[in-house]
Amino acid sequence: MKSETKIFADPSILATAFADDFAMWVAGKKQDRITVALSGGSTPKMLFELWAKSYTDKLDWSKIHFFWGDERCVPPDDRDSNYGVANALFFEKVGIGRDKIHRVLGESDPASERARYEKEILDVVEVDGNRLPVFDLIILGMGDDGHTASIFPHESKFLHSDRICEVAVHPQSGQKRITLTGPVINRAKKIVFLIAGDSKANVLTQVINKSGDYKSFPASHIESEDLCFYMDQAAASQLS
Repeated sequence: MKSETKIFADPSILATAFADDFAMWVAGKKQDRITVALSGGSTPKMLFELWAKSYTDKLDWSKIHFFWGDERCVPPDDRDSNYGVANALFFEKVGIGRDKIHRVLGESDPASERARYEKEILDVVEVDGNRLPVFDLIILGMGDDGHTASIFPHESKFLHSDRICEVAVHPQSGQKRITLTGPVINRAKKIVFLIAGDSKANVLTQVINKSGDYKSFPASHIESEDLCFYMDQAAASQLS
């Protein structure tokens, strides 16, 4: 399955381009409910700031329900909280309704929260014949080790889990995280990777070209009929 690639001069231009594409995508959606799973990371921070600064009145935000592809098991006011970052930079400034924000309760017991979040997803997101959620859009990043969401190489079994969410463990810090699983991510109608930085270049080249050790990188196993990699020139520097 072939993916689309878009290369931009720097992370700021990348974020601006995706914000524009996102606005056009939302405008083309006729349904009353659009489900989007957000990502953490530095490029999404730029995106959140752009949405708050330039898109408050350009989109019908009331149609969009926000979820997370993964979240750290920390309180919402912790600096590591993906929700906390999105809330401070975007939700509060745009006035997104609290009923449209479906956060992972990172302060709760991870195992219990995994099950609770699965139920909340099923209550809101369209499901297929296998009772698995089908998000309209999932935004992803990729780590230097090829992980995406919080599916790390040492827990690649989550790419094939029969659950909606799993409790992941960061390989270095031991921090617990709740992540969507591979089957759920791959059912999304649209998947976008936002990737910046030369530290990602070697792995990204293998992921996109299906070369080298690509099978060992979780990001290589993400597939969709509508899959696009937005990358800056540094991340794309080894692509031929």
